[in-house]
Parts: sequence; C-alpha cells; structure tokens
Amino acid sequence: MSWQRRFLRMPLNPPGSYLLMKTMRKIMLALSLLVSFYTQALDITQMNVILLGDSNTWIGGDACDKSRGWNYWWVKSCSPASCRSFARSGATWTNTSATVKNLVENISVLGNDNVIYNQVMRLIDSVDNGSCPEPDLIVVAAGTNDAWFHKKRPGLFEAGTLDNGDGTDLSCISPSEVTSLAASVELSCALLADRFPGALVILLTPHQTTATAPENIARVSEIIVQCGARLSLPVIRQDLYSGIVAETERKSHVNTTDGTHTSIAGAQVVARFLEKEIKSILKDRQ
Repeated sequence: MSWQRRFLRMPLNPPGSYLLMKTMRKIMLALSLLVSFYTQALDITQMNVILLGDSNTWIGGDACDKSRGWNYWWVKSCSPASCRSFARSGATWTNTSATVKNLVENISVLGNDNVIYNQVMRLIDSVDNGSCPEPDLIVVAAGTNDAWFHKKRPGLFEAGTLDNGDGTDLSCISPSEVTSLAASVELSCALLADRFPGALVILLTPHQTTATAPENIARVSEIIVQCGARLSLPVIRQDLYSGIVAETERKSHVNTTDGTHTSIAGAQVVARFLEKEIKSILKDRQ
C-alpha cells in the first residue's frame, strides 16, 4: 500500500493526537524562544562590551569618547548597550618575573605591572564591586609593545604555554611564573573564561608599525593566532588587514600620527574593519 493511501486511511484525529500536537507546540515555542535568546545575545546593540589593550585602544578613552581611538568610531557605529575600555598605553601581553597583581597602577609606559593580566584583574574587580556590568563581549587588542620592546620581555618568545591540565586554581598561579607571550595570553584568557563563562572573547593581533621590524610584529601575531586556536577563540588579523600599512606610513603618515598610533582618519579605517570582522564572528555563532 502506498504511503498516500495509508495516510488517507488514518483517522482524522487518531488517539493521542491532541496531546502530541500540544507537545509539539510547546517544543516549537521553546525552540523559538531559544533562537530568539541567542540571536538577541549576539546582537551588538544588546551587548555589554569590554575592551582590553594598549595605546591604540587607550587613546579612545576609558569611556570610548575620544575620536583618535578606533573604539570611539566603533561604538558610534555599532551602538552596544555599553562599552568600557580598560586599555593602557604601554601595556604588553607578556608578564615579567617581577609582575604582581596591581589594580591601581596607571603609568602609561612599559612596566612590570602594565600588562593585560592586570587589566583582567581590574575588570574582575570592577564587575565584582558593581561598578561595571557583566560583559557579553571582551575584545583584547594587544601585542604592539611585546614586539616593539621584546628585549624588555626576555621570556617573550619562549615556547612555554600555560599547563593547567591538573585543574590548578587559576588564582593560585602567579603572573611572575608565566613569562612567555603564549603562556601570558593563555593565563589571561583562562581567567576571563573562568570568571565570565558566558562572554565571547575575541583576540586582535597588533597593527603593523614603523617602530619595530615587520618580522617582530609577524612573530607576535602568529603566537597570538596559535593561542587563539588552542583556546578556540576567534582572532582578527589586524597585522594583515586592518588598513594600517607600515610601508605606507614610512613614506607619509596616512592613517597614523607617528607610524604607530592612529590618526582620526586611521581610527575610522580600523573601526570599519573591526565592525565588519566582529559582526561576522557574531553571525557565525548564531
């Protein structure tokens, strides 16, 4: 008997059909709400955004209200629910053997405690004391100073990564014990994941710069990319595609004021690039 004939011979309302239909409606409603939740959660306008990084984010201001920073233009275009920057000029990813937890230092130059780790600590403290909302999206834009001042970070290019396979409490790991770039990136990202498990973390490689050799920027960027792969975090390649081109800036400052820090025009170029990339990442996760 064909399936059409079998179907036609079925009673109009077979036993249990009403309950089945009610159950299916409930399932469909639940799925609809779930899809709606995730779509809303990945809508930038509904997200509390946190920025960590170095001077090219710092120049946009903690409140992202200064036009020389990419974050000013990004916020203006994307309109997140909130956006706060914890970035500091002179910051590196890489810790030193003298790095300690420091919530108050703000020196704007290279220093043992001017590291992403301490920006993470400040963020956690701010959320815990209620002065900052729980983040939905955390963007970390750093690496320029690691490449530029690599001689001041002697462990930077060491092969070591964070070995936390034994489940050691992350709060028990001292930043001074983690002095390679790779391990420093992984410790900070692990702390973010541990405290903010619902937040999406996106890593940005550094821009090209005239301040250091191209191979230094490339090497730092590759390590950040490798860390992103190990941690299953998206990485945006500013070193390749942001619009800041060192060779161009050597001839004439087009998008920077000094070969490293963005001009207003350069900040707009970077903001457009990052808006496109970040929205693409969010779309892929819907």
